[in-house]
Amino acid sequence: MNGVHEYAVRVEWTGNRGTGTNHYKAYGRDHLITPAGRASAAKPPILGSSDSTFHGDNDRWNPEELLLAALSQCHLLSYLHVAARNGVTVTAYTDAPLGTMEQVAGGGGHFTTVTLRPRVSIAGPAQVDFAQSLHAEAARECFIAASVNFPVLHQAETVAAL
Repeated sequence: MNGVHEYAVRVEWTGNRGTGTNHYKAYGRDHLITPAGRASAAKPPILGSSDSTFHGDNDRWNPEELLLAALSQCHLLSYLHVAARNGVTVTAYTDAPLGTMEQVAGGGGHFTTVTLRPRVSIAGPAQVDFAQSLHAEAARECFIAASVNFPVLHQAETVAAL
């Protein structure tokens, strides 16, 4: 299953309030993220904006939240794969990731860290420690975490299902 894979989306700015970007506060940050290329046309659009700190709509997803979601999803899917491969039955998985972004002089910025905080329930109480250790393997297999230039930390908790 090695090889190169391409992914495509379409991003369309919908925030022109009639005067374009003639002033920083004059335009909306609203945009739509929709499928493109091979992606299914049945996928619902994602309503995006910037963070409200940057004059965006707080009711829409911002890129920073979507990055956290992508890292969390990738670890989840990698963990489920590693667990199945190692005979660990996962019965529930939730995560509440937390990211820190730092602005720099000149208007840019970057993430300095993301901490994933998965809580995993497994079927076998005797496998809790082993299941907990599988987060390291899942982290190594996550494509998204391997693609960023900041640390992706893990504060995982693994428990036996009741």
